[in-house]
Amino acid sequence: MLRNTFCHLPRMGQKSEENLWKAGVHTWTDFIQRELVPGINPARKPLFDIQLREAEKQLFAGNSEYFTVLPSNEQWRAWEEFGEEAAYIDIETNHQNNITVLGISDGVRTWQFVRHHNMNQEDIREVLKQFKLLVTFNGACFDLPIIRRYFTHVLPDVPHIDLRFVGQKIGLRGGLKHIEKSIGISRGENVEDVRGSDALILWSQYRRTGNTQFRDILLEYNAEDILNLKPLAEYMYAKIKAEKTKYIKTSTV
Repeated sequence: MLRNTFCHLPRMGQKSEENLWKAGVHTWTDFIQRELVPGINPARKPLFDIQLREAEKQLFAGNSEYFTVLPSNEQWRAWEEFGEEAAYIDIETNHQNNITVLGISDGVRTWQFVRHHNMNQEDIREVLKQFKLLVTFNGACFDLPIIRRYFTHVLPDVPHIDLRFVGQKIGLRGGLKHIEKSIGISRGENVEDVRGSDALILWSQYRRTGNTQFRDILLEYNAEDILNLKPLAEYMYAKIKAEKTKYIKTSTV
């Protein structure tokens, strides 16, 4: 979908982009190769050509940072090109909104940083710097702002896909666990019924009693959160890409 994307061009909203698709301008190459593009001022087209050639160059170079120019609600379009190098992130907090667990996964491996144990800023930065894409659920409103407040410059400047809002584009609403169940993603028996409010209690009980069983359940819950984001992202991207592709094919004049 990235090469079908024009929403990073100045004053190019969704409707304008759809009008390009309707006119048969489906890709950056289509746009550049046309002398005139419907709806585009001929005087501005050379500027757009330069921007699209630059996008092609940056994509070829594997530079995901460039594509933070996409509107935040459209950065899901970078998934197909950079999803194999995505970091899935989720945090747990205490009642003071301090981070108790910061979980990171690449879809297979997990890294978990625990308050009062191994939550070291440099170690977190070292893990995250290898990734070209960030994926969260409600991270734009919760996880990432808290991480930025808690740590200095640990998050790489790369596109961020918030699956809460991607899901809304295809009619998937509600919390993460509700959406997981609706599409058949299951959780381990130990944490199947654990919710966000329980995570607060688990941390509080661990700190009060020192019983590591509470901490271990919390870590298992956090691990499920981050590991399940990959199949959820794959599902959502496939659905939204299919819808967009169908629109492109059926709307062409």
